[in-house]
Amino acid sequence: MARLADYFVLVGYDPGKRGSGDGQGQILQRFPEKDWEDNPFPQGIELFCQPSGWQLFTERNPPTFFVAVLTDINSERHYCACFTFWEAVESAQPQSHSRNGEEEEEEPSSPVQPAQLFAPKSLVLVSRLDHAEVFRNSLGLIYTIYVDGLSVSLENVIGNLLTCTIPITGGAQRTISLGAGDRQVIQTPINDSLPVSSCSVALLFRQLGITNVLYLFCAALTEHKILFLSSSYQRLTDACRALLALMFPLKYSFTYVPILPAQLLEVLSTPTPFIIGVHSIFQSETQELLDVVIADLDGGTVNVPECVHISLLPEPLLQQTREALSMVLDPELEVADLAFPPSTISASSLKMQDKEIRAVFLRLFAQLLQGYRWCLHIIRIHPEPVIRFHKAAFLGQRGLTEDDFLTKVLEGMAFAGFVTERGAPYRSIDLFDELVAYEVKRMRAEEGNKQKILRHIKELAEKLYKNENPYPAVTMHKVQKPTEGCHLRLHQKPFPRLDEGTVQWIIDQATAKLQTAPPAVKAEKKCMVPSGPPIAAIMERNGNALANSARRLEVVRNCISYVFENKMLEAKKLFPAVLRAMKGRAARHCLTQELNLHVQQNRAVLDHQQFDFVIRMMNCCLQDCTAMDEHGIAAALLPLVTAFCRKLSPGITQFAYSCVQEHVVWTNIQFWEAMFYCDVQNHIRALYLDNNEENHTDEESTEGPQEAKSALEIASEQLRLWPTMSREKQQELIQKEESTVFSQAIHYANRMSYLLLPLDTSKNRLLRSSGLGDVESVSNSFVTNSIAGSVAESYDTESGFEDAESSDVANYVVRFINRFVDKVCTESGVTNEHLKGLHVMIPDIVQMHIETLDAVHRESRRLPPIQKPKLLRPNLLVGEECVMEGLRVYLMPDGREEAAGGYIGGPPLLPAEGAIFLTTYRIIFKGTPTDPLVGEQVVIRSFPIASLTKEKKLANVQGQAEHLIQECWQLRSCTFQLLRIAFDEEVASDSAEIFRKHLHKLRYPQHVRGTFAFTVGQSPKQAMQPKAKEKNPSLRTLSKNLVKNAKKTIGRQYVTRKKYMPPMWEQRSSQHFPEDNEDEISVSEEMDRSTLTPTTTIKPSDKMTINHLVERACCRDYQRMGLGTLSSSLTRSKNEPFRISTVNRMYAICRSYPGLLIVPQSIQDNTIQRISRCYRQNRFPVVCWRNSRTKAVLLRSGGLHGKGVVGLFKSQNAPTAGPSQTDSTSLEQEKYLQAVINSMPHYADASGRNTLSGFTSAHMSSSGKWGSIRASGRMSSYALNVEIGSRLAGKDLLGAQHNGTPSEASFLRQHRASLYIIGDKSQLKGVKPDPLQHWEVVPIEVFDVRQVKASFKKLMKACVPGCLSTGDTSVTYLRSLEESEWLSQIHKILQISVLVVELLDTGSSVLVSLEDGWDITTQVVSLVQLLSDPYYRTLEGFRLLVEKEWLSFGHRFSHRGAQTLAGQSSGFAPIFLQFLDCVHQIHLQFPMEFEFSQYYLKFLSYHYISNRFRTFLLDSDYERIELGLLYEEKGERKSQQVYKSIWDYIDRLNKKAPIFFNYMYAPEDGEVLRPYSNISNLKVWDYYTEETLSEGPSYDWELAQGQPEHVEEADRQDTSAPQTKRKIIWPCYDNRSRVEPDAISKLLEELHNLEMELGQVPERWKDTWDKVKASQRTEARPEGSRTPSSLLMSSSLSHHRRSLGVYLQESGVGSTLNLSLDSDTSSTSTPSSGKQGGRKSTSTLYSQFQMSESENRSYEGSLYKKGAFMKPWKPRWFVLDKTKHQLRYYDSRMDTECKGVIDLAEVESITPGAPTIGAPKTVDEKAFFDLKTTKRVYNFCAQDVQLAQQWIDRIQSCLSDA
Repeated sequence: MARLADYFVLVGYDPGKRGSGDGQGQILQRFPEKDWEDNPFPQGIELFCQPSGWQLFTERNPPTFFVAVLTDINSERHYCACFTFWEAVESAQPQSHSRNGEEEEEEPSSPVQPAQLFAPKSLVLVSRLDHAEVFRNSLGLIYTIYVDGLSVSLENVIGNLLTCTIPITGGAQRTISLGAGDRQVIQTPINDSLPVSSCSVALLFRQLGITNVLYLFCAALTEHKILFLSSSYQRLTDACRALLALMFPLKYSFTYVPILPAQLLEVLSTPTPFIIGVHSIFQSETQELLDVVIADLDGGTVNVPECVHISLLPEPLLQQTREALSMVLDPELEVADLAFPPSTISASSLKMQDKEIRAVFLRLFAQLLQGYRWCLHIIRIHPEPVIRFHKAAFLGQRGLTEDDFLTKVLEGMAFAGFVTERGAPYRSIDLFDELVAYEVKRMRAEEGNKQKILRHIKELAEKLYKNENPYPAVTMHKVQKPTEGCHLRLHQKPFPRLDEGTVQWIIDQATAKLQTAPPAVKAEKKCMVPSGPPIAAIMERNGNALANSARRLEVVRNCISYVFENKMLEAKKLFPAVLRAMKGRAARHCLTQELNLHVQQNRAVLDHQQFDFVIRMMNCCLQDCTAMDEHGIAAALLPLVTAFCRKLSPGITQFAYSCVQEHVVWTNIQFWEAMFYCDVQNHIRALYLDNNEENHTDEESTEGPQEAKSALEIASEQLRLWPTMSREKQQELIQKEESTVFSQAIHYANRMSYLLLPLDTSKNRLLRSSGLGDVESVSNSFVTNSIAGSVAESYDTESGFEDAESSDVANYVVRFINRFVDKVCTESGVTNEHLKGLHVMIPDIVQMHIETLDAVHRESRRLPPIQKPKLLRPNLLVGEECVMEGLRVYLMPDGREEAAGGYIGGPPLLPAEGAIFLTTYRIIFKGTPTDPLVGEQVVIRSFPIASLTKEKKLANVQGQAEHLIQECWQLRSCTFQLLRIAFDEEVASDSAEIFRKHLHKLRYPQHVRGTFAFTVGQSPKQAMQPKAKEKNPSLRTLSKNLVKNAKKTIGRQYVTRKKYMPPMWEQRSSQHFPEDNEDEISVSEEMDRSTLTPTTTIKPSDKMTINHLVERACCRDYQRMGLGTLSSSLTRSKNEPFRISTVNRMYAICRSYPGLLIVPQSIQDNTIQRISRCYRQNRFPVVCWRNSRTKAVLLRSGGLHGKGVVGLFKSQNAPTAGPSQTDSTSLEQEKYLQAVINSMPHYADASGRNTLSGFTSAHMSSSGKWGSIRASGRMSSYALNVEIGSRLAGKDLLGAQHNGTPSEASFLRQHRASLYIIGDKSQLKGVKPDPLQHWEVVPIEVFDVRQVKASFKKLMKACVPGCLSTGDTSVTYLRSLEESEWLSQIHKILQISVLVVELLDTGSSVLVSLEDGWDITTQVVSLVQLLSDPYYRTLEGFRLLVEKEWLSFGHRFSHRGAQTLAGQSSGFAPIFLQFLDCVHQIHLQFPMEFEFSQYYLKFLSYHYISNRFRTFLLDSDYERIELGLLYEEKGERKSQQVYKSIWDYIDRLNKKAPIFFNYMYAPEDGEVLRPYSNISNLKVWDYYTEETLSEGPSYDWELAQGQPEHVEEADRQDTSAPQTKRKIIWPCYDNRSRVEPDAISKLLEELHNLEMELGQVPERWKDTWDKVKASQRTEARPEGSRTPSSLLMSSSLSHHRRSLGVYLQESGVGSTLNLSLDSDTSSTSTPSSGKQGGRKSTSTLYSQFQMSESENRSYEGSLYKKGAFMKPWKPRWFVLDKTKHQLRYYDSRMDTECKGVIDLAEVESITPGAPTIGAPKTVDEKAFFDLKTTKRVYNFCAQDVQLAQQWIDRIQSCLSDA
């Protein structure tokens, strides 16, 4: 029984005291006056009666009622029911009025007193029970008695109220009366653990809505601060009560103040969580609270500040809860859309709805906490139970470790209280216990079925409702209410002063009576709490099905049994699969169970290899565990690590723990606690089991339900018996339990020292520096370091020790263990003296362990290291020598997934173990994969040293490498290769450093002479010396003379300069020639004329030079184009518009130009010399190509200096400095350009402005071809920007057609300039077009070298990423590709080139004058020539193009490729590579126009930076001559094997094998190509992405060829047997073109082999190919009309090309459209499948190699054949060919062209036929026969019956032979 009310208090306004403006309250009377012993009087009640402050009012308000809640120091709640009414203030105290703040504020000036003021007065009941309605009635009754003056003594009523007692729980019903003729019925709830909520929960949802309440609910559970605002106090109380009711079964344990008085508002800034209600008038004061969730009940909003993150319920629970709430609160929602909604649907009554909502939350908690009892550890039973909850196990088994919400809830105070309160195994149980134990399965089953869920909710709601209202019928209250409006009566007496004595007397009497009455004993129904199903049984559904597949577990089991049966090879094969399987939880559990089986009597001695395997498995198992150990893997392994061991030497054993210390879990004190409690629980369980039954001693695990009794059940049983035991027995049990705990503590102190002390304690190695960085590492070294360092560190931070650095590992470990022991022993009630004993013991344990470890460490050092694979030596080129012997390294996987067996699958080739070699030419890694499944393969990755662009050290990359790795490097090469190498521990760090230094020396030699192309064949040491001896003296003298002459000429220049130059020039030249000022020869000055004009007496050395110059590529090309011969230029013949000038033969005018240049005939050499000064680097305009049809010429030059042509266009108002010399230069320049224009024939014909009328649109449309047959679908206009467009198309932008071809109309405008100068926009600022000139400047924006470099870097990172990206790799790749902007630069180059091609093709000349004239200019000019002139698309022509435009015209290969030390800072700029990429794009769009294959382009891309050949070294012809490179004597080349020129090498290879040849080469005459340049049309070059791990890059042909000989031999033996073996080709491993060559290469090879076998001298492949083509041509002519048109690339193709298309298709490779038949990229060809079988294609191919004359004719004759459907019968000559197995027919006997072929392989049957319409009339019916093939039926008829029979027999015999 309990008192209904503890105190009755009367509180009034205190006129004497004034706070700041507000009044204060005072307690006028309280009853009883002395405190109850069990319940002291709460302080501060007067504050809560008027929460917004005590004030006087000018009118009477109606009485109010609310309940405030106070919490006392013992966290007991006191409910203060406040009933407030207003009384007039007596005017007898006028001074109080004037002092009253409120009144002063209202009328500060008026001396007149207002008539009346009213002060509040409150009646307060203080109780520990929450019966708000009873309190409202009782206080109302007291007020009514006072107001209506009833004849009842107030003292009596109050006395009765204070002495009324009611039962607390049990669902009793009690009628009480206060002695005023009233009656109230009080029902107590059946079970007081369930909260009582009446309607408050439903109201809260009405006010805030579902989502908001869920936010508040989660915020309260995760310990956020919550503040309610409302203008009603009662609503605040209700809302707070509702929130607490929702949290059941958790109890809120922080600050809880449903109504907070104004004076206490500063409580809101407390740091702890709270639930507080505040009146809305204080809303402004709550604004600055930053971390409080504010719920406004009146406005229905919940405001969550930005800095607060509320973790919501885990899905799918959140969604399910929302749906359930919506079904309860808004049932109409379900049927809102129905056409005929049921009429009856309505929500339950408010009270019922309240219970339904609570039922939803009750279900939610049951689902959240299901199985929680299986994670309770009971560590003491007597004297009272001590219980701990194993949070990690719970989260892990539920699969919710990542879930924020549940983790926070479990860490919260509320849950700690829940465990304390509900953890006990023997207690009374309530609805929640039943729900979580028995209904979980049902909830799981009903998931998703709304009807069933709703039914369950209603059932629960019924129970909850019944609990609150056990007797629903009785509501017979009878309480008097005051009359209406009585509070407004004017002359109301104040509330009387009560007589304390009377009240006290009533109370005393009642207490005396109570003492004599017998004590009411509350019969508590205690029982054993049911545990419910274990989590494992519930949770398996969201365990990943894949991870738990039985197959994986099988693999784990097999591997372990192999290890223990000593079948090491088998184990090794399975091992990688086991390591992969370990990602799954089930496999890890399986491992621990399997290992457990192999432990006998706590010990398992293994040999070294077994030990090694077990350790590696354990490490792998542990590496995925977090510190929490949520799946109990570490826990299961803990007993095993002290069981597995190996003998190192007599008496010295190494246990597994010394090798698995590298895991963070061992340093987590929570893990050790959980483990400790788990073990203690097992032992205590065993303790009591022993007493009962002896046979249950060996129980270990507490998990599965198969055991006799769980620990909780035993505990419950013991607790039931406890009161019945004798005192001695109790003591004995307590002592037993305590000593059990104590012995476990000692055991754990040992265990922890095992796992925390590193094997090598002498080093004092604290892992402080590395932190826990390498936690993931799986190390199998015998020397492992432990995590002791970091342990101690974490320990320190809490204990505040500062001496961490100096102290050693032992101290750290001791402190860590001490802390652990303190915590667990105090929690589990170990006695103090025992605890002290432990503290003394721990340092000894640690010390002892260190001593044993020292011996183990010493012995383990002596173990022979694990056998490592022997190092494989790489094959070297002739002349390539090793600089450093191989260092053992691991090649780690990088961002490319293929080799690592990524998403494509396939075995992981990386990481591979091998060695890195440094030769004079390359860096080579050669080794074997660490994965034993591919251990036989060899992995090679290499790249030329010269292509190294970046090296960086990486943080330790630890993959599955088995050994500790010292340092890791990443070397990146611009041949798109990446070596991530990690040095093995055996490699001393200084040798790695030496390796790096050598690498640097070789990468950046002092001088070009240091590069491999020069040092090849010499010993490496010599190579390091700066100058090497030249081999050929005559060459040397020649080049010396040349250079001497050049210097002489230029020297003279120096002398003469002073006369010529105005000072302006000097300054200008110094500003504009930074490059040239570095040399001692400046080329920017005027020349002495005598040295320049070719006199008749040319010195002998000069003659020699000129002869050499004539042999140069350019010269041959000029003569090919008819741009003049040398003789004509010397004899000045006037008929040619251009001449070859020798003005630069000494490289005096322009150092970077070739010696012979094409200039207009009319220009003198000395003019040239002056003009050259206007251009950067003196690169003046020279002709490099002429269009043979339009005679338009292409010129190139450097960009302009400030003056020059630009001067011509700029406004003339700027005064020129000095003499008019600049003008004269400009004029000469103008003259020069005019001379170029004059050279064009159409210009000479027409007088004045040319209209281009001569070139009609026919030229435009007929010549030239776009990159696809279809002209649609392309929107790129070739207007590079608005300016050119407007200039070319007369202000209306280029009316581009769809396909991006400039529209003809715009190109044939009347005013077409004769010469376009394409210049850089930035230099041509302020240029005005001048109508009098015949040329036009086209300013365009181009990117500079810096952008190319940056773009290339990004491209390399995209194509060869350094590390795996997180996200979707393909998306990342595309994104980084786009960011690199590489393709957009290629687009720009192609766009400019196509524009220039268009201009040249329509008859205008073009001068390309960009940057210094050696980067972008070269790219554009070369591409224009390639597109316009088919000659350059042959092997020979392309070579010539590169030699002319790139080498002779001085593209700075050495500078751009950073080939020497000087270029190191500037970095690598792939200008030439970009050009080759453009060519590759054009090649893809026009595969039949190029004689060379894609492989040829890749070969050049690789070798132009590899420094293997001298071709691409140095920056200009001048430098090459200086080194004596350019004119090597004819004899020298033959003598040496080493090829110095890449072209010779290519020629030689091309003779041997068709690797550079494009089989689809079938050019059309005079074809001008116009490729599409939109980025959508461009493809990423596979050169950037592919690699061949089996042999390294395939561009060093000798190396690639050298290897697979033996493999082929083996293959060849197989061929005799039927070829069932599939050939597996790995995308990144095999060289596809060699393993699976395309059809043609294969046939050529077979032919070659056959000829060799026959002992003939094999024919060159080229001759064979030409023959085949010739026979193709002859066969194709009459048949051309029959080829399937789908194959044609365009309708205007020649017959030859069509037949080639068919031929390729029949070869089983697929359509020619997607076939690139070069030897490098051809897709792996598979014979086309089809009904006809594979034979047809081979026979057709075979026919290509037989000339049509020598055909095999087994039998022939004339037959009539019926044509196809609706065609007549015709006589044909038939030939039966047994060899080719076919029946051919011809028009007549003499005809050589076959009309058709019937393949006998397709013949199904041959039957006698019948004549059809149109058959020959004369013939006998029996002479007809039908031939049925898979495709159709052929009808034949012979001259007579015998012939027919003969044909039938012959064909039959052929068929049977086959």
